[in-house]
Amino acid sequence: MPSDENYVKNTPSYGSLGLIPLKSCEELGKRIDEYLVKWRANRDTETYDEVLRQGYKLDSYIVEANVPRFGTGEAKGTLAQSIRGLDLFIMVDVTNYSLTYSLCGHTNHMSPDDHYSDMKRIIAAVGGKARRITVIIPFLYESRQHRRTSRESLDCALALQELVAMGVTNIITFDAHDPRVQNAIPLSGFETVQPSYQFVKGILNNVDDIKIDPDHLMIISPDEGATDRAVYLAGVLGVDMGMFYKRRDYSKVVDGRNPIVAHEFLGSSVEGKDVFIVDDMISSGESMIDVATELKKRKAARIFLISTFGLFTNGLEKFDKAYEEGLIYRLVTTNLTYQTPDLLEREYYINCDMSKYIALIVDTLNHDCSISDLLNPYDRIRNLVKSYNSRK
Repeated sequence: MPSDENYVKNTPSYGSLGLIPLKSCEELGKRIDEYLVKWRANRDTETYDEVLRQGYKLDSYIVEANVPRFGTGEAKGTLAQSIRGLDLFIMVDVTNYSLTYSLCGHTNHMSPDDHYSDMKRIIAAVGGKARRITVIIPFLYESRQHRRTSRESLDCALALQELVAMGVTNIITFDAHDPRVQNAIPLSGFETVQPSYQFVKGILNNVDDIKIDPDHLMIISPDEGATDRAVYLAGVLGVDMGMFYKRRDYSKVVDGRNPIVAHEFLGSSVEGKDVFIVDDMISSGESMIDVATELKKRKAARIFLISTFGLFTNGLEKFDKAYEEGLIYRLVTTNLTYQTPDLLEREYYINCDMSKYIALIVDTLNHDCSISDLLNPYDRIRNLVKSYNSRK
């Protein structure tokens, strides 16, 4: 019995499933498709009528879509098959800079704007013929520009409203920088998913001597914005939590942000304890390494850097050096964004595969069932920890 049966409860699907992973999400989309094919091949559909059974068990649910470009860099979205009546799930990784295209004879790396525009082109190619469109954007487009503090654009809110205006029913993202951005589309579906279970599973599968109790483990938030993530993980693991406050110099702007003057720590002693530093993204990595340095000054034991999105905009050299110096023990991120081959080869790196989790979400939504149990992995994490402790 596949592990997804408890979620779909043998409920007929909303419509024939179609999965469109754009090139930026191609590898992740193939893994998701494999799970869906395997689960549905073994599923009893005798209670479904003939119309529902047609197209339910396929060799693949991926709909071929392409975005060819002209020499000027302009593009168009094309579909290789009919999508009429399908329950479509379109996936895009807006941070995948590895893809390139020719622009007037020059090689141009694709930016988040390019990926977002390509997704809109595919939605436009659908032309309203799909029964429903759900967009999966793991790293929410322009999510760091989620609020207005002066005379400036409000890009994330505008993008969400634009997608809804184009006919998108549901938007699925992961660990949104600020979930309150969903207020821009209050009457539409918006889910921000936390990969807490995958983090814990990835660490416990790769490290066999962690003691999960208040005397040996502590969860740390690197700033006030990541507090909710740290509080949840500390609560489910039953350990203590601390946080750092970034004191910034608001009289200066360096690389588009106010420079950090100092990291002030709030919490109990970390001396001799393993530490999980949890955040939504690692951009340059400077902030996370600064926090790790401060924790080492306070005599913390092993330090795990945990983040949903590993962007590594300034490369991996800082992390290599921090690992060699014993500053960090493990680096943990997901495959929701582009991962370089160099990153996957690092001995200190733990990759958390999200394909099965996304496949469960897609399958459950396609059956028009609630995903609330999937969004709260409290029981699954507790059972995982119990099983890990029993192996010792």
